[in-house]
Amino acid sequence: MKKIFVVLALSSVMFACNNKAKEEAALKQQQAEKELAVKAVKDSLRLDSFKKAELVKKEQAEEAQRQAELAAARRAGARSSRSYASSGSSTTSSYGGTQPTAKKQGWSDAAKGTVIGAAAGAVGGALIDKKKGRGAIIGGLAGAGGGYLIGRGEDRKSGRVQPKN
Repeated sequence: MKKIFVVLALSSVMFACNNKAKEEAALKQQQAEKELAVKAVKDSLRLDSFKKAELVKKEQAEEAQRQAELAAARRAGARSSRSYASSGSSTTSSYGGTQPTAKKQGWSDAAKGTVIGAAAGAVGGALIDKKKGRGAIIGGLAGAGGGYLIGRGEDRKSGRVQPKN
């Protein structure tokens, strides 16, 4: 019976000296760390949204400025030569004046696609067909058409050509 009392006494002492205070302190610290992490994420999102808003405002201001310059150039060109020009070239009016337009940007993607497609099609057609000349011509035409269509699509994506509505 004495042994049972000793075991009960020791077990009660062991359970009475638990680490609830330490566990509660660790739990509070974890909650505080979580709150700091959440606050940091919210702050970074808020900063990102401010930065994005600033970028959008800058882009809108630049676009408005470009539109104003383009409109002013069109008005000035319409007054001086009384003709309208397509982008990338200059035209002469019946009055003999010329209207300079925007600087050329090099080859369009449609032109590049046409040349590359024609060359690749000609080589492929010559290799496939028994009559080399006929195969090169047919392959070149087919390749040029395909290359043009792909390049034209890229021009539309980049904004060089206005998409169909």
